[in-house]
Amino acid sequence: MKKYLIFRTDRVGDFLFSLKLIKIIKLNEPHSEITIIASKKNYKYIQSFKVVDKIVILRNNFLSKIKLILNLRENKYDSIIVHDGKKRSKFVSFFLKFKKKVICVTDLVDTQLEIIEKTCKKLDIKFDNSCIDFMDKRNHSLVKLPYKNYVQLHFDEKWKHKDYIKKYTNIEPNEEELLWFIKKILTKNKKLIITTGIKPSILLNGIRNRTNVSDVMIFENQNLMEIENIVFNCDLLITCHGWISHIASAKKIRQIDIIDNSYPYNRWTSHFRNYNFLNRTSFNDLSKQILNLI
Repeated sequence: MKKYLIFRTDRVGDFLFSLKLIKIIKLNEPHSEITIIASKKNYKYIQSFKVVDKIVILRNNFLSKIKLILNLRENKYDSIIVHDGKKRSKFVSFFLKFKKKVICVTDLVDTQLEIIEKTCKKLDIKFDNSCIDFMDKRNHSLVKLPYKNYVQLHFDEKWKHKDYIKKYTNIEPNEEELLWFIKKILTKNKKLIITTGIKPSILLNGIRNRTNVSDVMIFENQNLMEIENIVFNCDLLITCHGWISHIASAKKIRQIDIIDNSYPYNRWTSHFRNYNFLNRTSFNDLSKQILNLI
């Protein structure tokens, strides 16, 4: 049984790329043992994947790094993969026992899928394009939702200018603009489920009071598994690019992804299926473009 140690000490969406790599490893070596070095941000979500055998949190302080090194040095790994490319991960990996080590580098040349393909070559394992179906073992069929044939609008902090990257174009709607947009979606013979991010939305409180629950449901404080389930069962996802975009692509769910043209998102989305994207612009213009694609 080969032992793999994978460093993924960043966010949930980043871990999903490692999940593609893990699928390839398991296809080549079904009995391999996979250990993930995780962050506080993605630890709980990683726990929900049975394909991962062990998970260890790396806290970004010196004492924690030393303790982790001492703990990990009790093992000898066949392969160590620093998939996040972080300095902290490189530091810890330097002191460990291994036969082979790969440090992945995110640049503006290779896509994330190409980085995985190069990693496979260095590990001497066969790359498999089926890795993009990395959610094929997930099953939410027993979870009940209020509608069928619905659109999901993931209205998180990326829609709010003050809560997101300030240099990105402001797409934040006011209540009247958002309500108009919602009513137009309903005219497409669709129901609507709105999911949110971590922070509560005062704007959505106003929308809740002005819509009918038979047509529009707003879910707040959902955990990642619950949001994942809603994505799995929707007809269309409307979102600003994030981890949820990768979930939709893996399940071939049609999506409209809102991105900023100042950032090379194609490095992360080149392999997406059933995918449309729109550049960030004023909500008045953006909402009309979205409606044209529904």
